Amino acid sequence: MSAVEEKKIAALEAVTYVKNGMNVGLGTGSTAYFMIEAIGEKVKQGLTIKAVATSLETEKHAKQLGIPIVTLAEAQRLDVTIDGADEVDDQLQLIKGGGGALLREKIVAYNTDFNIIIADASKRVSKLGKFKLPLETIPFATQLIIKELESMGLSPKQRKNGSDNYKTDESNDIVDVDIWNADMNPSDLEQTLKQIPGIVETGLFLHSTDLVIIGEGESTIVFEK
Repeated sequence: MSAVEEKKIAALEAVTYVKNGMNVGLGTGSTAYFMIEAIGEKVKQGLTIKAVATSLETEKHAKQLGIPIVTLAEAQRLDVTIDGADEVDDQLQLIKGGGGALLREKIVAYNTDFNIIIADASKRVSKLGKFKLPLETIPFATQLIIKELESMGLSPKQRKNGSDNYKTDESNDIVDVDIWNADMNPSDLEQTLKQIPGIVETGLFLHSTDLVIIGEGESTIVFEK
């Protein structure tokens, strides 16, 4: 079974948690794509929801499918959010941000009652960090932040979009760092990074996830908090 098929299987199972009248958070990325497609089909069949998108890309995709989009301020609180992850461990800790939407994703997750993560089997790990950890940074401070991260041994690299610096939906930079050999646990690392002025948010999602659905072969594996 290919990773694409595993993503589809996980996405379809997650969508069963979406019910009429819900406020729903729509994630960003290659796995979330299949979830949005499935919700769009259900909306065509009569499902009534209001959705909040975690990126401009997701908002555009959802609108094309006829999914009603509202702002987070209008929704106030979300019943369920379905999103992907770049890595997930057995403690339901995540690395996210490969698609550059980590700031909005974390804000949406914080304002959601039940967060579901969907992924193919390759995203399941015993230890976070083989995937580089994205940090969203204020452009004014990015170069100084990179120097400090270098002194911490995190091998920072500013993300590019061709020859230009990559920009998030909030017009910030992304710096990807190597945490595989970091001499601290994810919680301590998160706290240390967030204390550096100019780092807006990190791609460590350590406590927000309620349910993980992993597509593995032709079936799914489910992990609950």
